[in-house]
Amino acid sequence: MIDFTPNPIALAFGTFEIRWYGIAYVAAIIAGTWLATREARRRGERTDMIIDALIILAVAALIGGRAYHVIDQWSTGPDYKDHLAQIFLPPYSGLGIYGGLFTGMLAMIWVTRHYKVNFWRWADIVAPCILLAQVVGRWGNFANQELYGPPTNLPWGIAIQCPYRVAQYACPGTPESAHFVPLFFYESMLSLVGVFVMLWLWNHFTARGRILIVGDVGLLYFVWYGLERSLLELLRSGWDWTIFGIPTAQIVGLGGAAAALLAIFVRHWYVRRHPISMADDQAPPAPAAQSEPTPAV
Repeated sequence: MIDFTPNPIALAFGTFEIRWYGIAYVAAIIAGTWLATREARRRGERTDMIIDALIILAVAALIGGRAYHVIDQWSTGPDYKDHLAQIFLPPYSGLGIYGGLFTGMLAMIWVTRHYKVNFWRWADIVAPCILLAQVVGRWGNFANQELYGPPTNLPWGIAIQCPYRVAQYACPGTPESAHFVPLFFYESMLSLVGVFVMLWLWNHFTARGRILIVGDVGLLYFVWYGLERSLLELLRSGWDWTIFGIPTAQIVGLGGAAAALLAIFVRHWYVRRHPISMADDQAPPAPAAQSEPTPAV
């Protein structure tokens, strides 16, 4: 079993702290940016806009993720309802990925309209980048000693110190020596598999005009992650935000997966009846778009 428990604080200068959670968030953005640049270049899309666009997406995701977390933990954890300053002021940690996905998607709609690029093509590019960012970012949960499951005797069970445990497994009710299912690791690895699956699907079933149409891989992200998160939520300990006793993350995840599958079905139905109207979306971008990039504003 794994007895190593990291200190959430990587560096401290007086009262100023740099936390591993924040470092993981930055590393996740870097990883996503690298993959987005690689895939955009390989697919003949513009790359000059990526840095500006991803900064906008990252900030939007941060705001939405923080809002989701605050709602989730409104009356627990830091008790935000009685300490409103903790919502905005450091030190704080905690982001809800579904909130980040919602505001990030809104930002992406704005970005693609602003730069006059095809939303669906970029959805196919961004989807595996988001999963790769999650692969990296989930290790911030390990540093915070959070996102774990029930006690386990598995060889890869992780130790969680008493101050970081949820009420269900608080000391001394649960022995201090107990180890727990590392859900953060499961999610990280499942997301990594998802990155390769999405790139493979695009290469074999979209780029060559087979079966999938442009935008399908972007929508399949919500299917993959929705099912992944809903499955892991069955083992999650300490969730607080529920609807009719069901974890909100499961409801959102399964709802998002169902909505994405419906959207794929509807888009394919439309393409079969309007093949000419979709020709521009399916065709590769004009070479001029690469040789004469528009300056970022």
